[in-house]
Amino acid sequence: MKEKSSEHSEDQHHEAEIVTETFSEAAPDSIFNRFFLEVSSLATFTLRFFKEVFKPPYEFNELISQSFLIGYKSVSLVGITAFIMGLVLTIQSRPTLAKFGAESWLPAMVAVSIIREIGPAITALIFAGKVGSGIGAELASMNVTEQIDAMQVSGTNPFKFLVVTRVLAATLMLPLLVVLADAFGLFGSFVGVNVHGHVSTYLFFSQVFQSLQFQDLFPAVVKTFFFGFAVGIIGSYKGYNSSEGTEGVGKAANSAVVFASLMIFIIDMVAVQITSLFQS
Repeated sequence: MKEKSSEHSEDQHHEAEIVTETFSEAAPDSIFNRFFLEVSSLATFTLRFFKEVFKPPYEFNELISQSFLIGYKSVSLVGITAFIMGLVLTIQSRPTLAKFGAESWLPAMVAVSIIREIGPAITALIFAGKVGSGIGAELASMNVTEQIDAMQVSGTNPFKFLVVTRVLAATLMLPLLVVLADAFGLFGSFVGVNVHGHVSTYLFFSQVFQSLQFQDLFPAVVKTFFFGFAVGIIGSYKGYNSSEGTEGVGKAANSAVVFASLMIFIIDMVAVQITSLFQS
């Protein structure tokens, strides 16, 4: 009996080693599988959005409500952040330009930096942190409490009412917030210029607008639509397909911010490459 039990324990130990080796070998594949499954699910979710957005009925009242919540409620945060950003950038750039005797170029340099890159990118990241996490947490909590299933049973299309309106609102509101952030950033730069000197309002903004060209404004505005769409679609996807339980709400909000921020950087990189091709 002892010999049989020892043989049985040896067989179990050998099987455990085989399972461990198999799991360690399959782990990388499972990571890649999960990644590609996530990408394919997000692509399917996006295709469903484009199919639903053109089908009646249209939820205009909910779209206006979400535009107010997403856009107007973010104005104070975006404005304060942009003002501080323009102020700090101006104060930090002044000593470097003063070394080369190019202090007069400060308004033009800050304006091009804010309009081209800093304004859209920073505003989009703030938007992803505030709006993306909010959409993910809200839809995830509705999914956990079975409100989405209740809407479907009552005859309402939950995807159109919850997802389409939020994605459209995010896509339309972010460009407006970026324009507002650019204005606050330039005003902060004007204040920063006058901290260690005196520059009139007319002289400052005349230098700003003389330094800006159409190829500075147009790509910066166009890419903000893609930023807003990415934040809306990723936040909605994470919340709409969240796992069960209250833990899924936190995971949905967290992953929505992380993936939306990563997507913003990817879109920005692609936009810069396309812009440089047209300018060359």
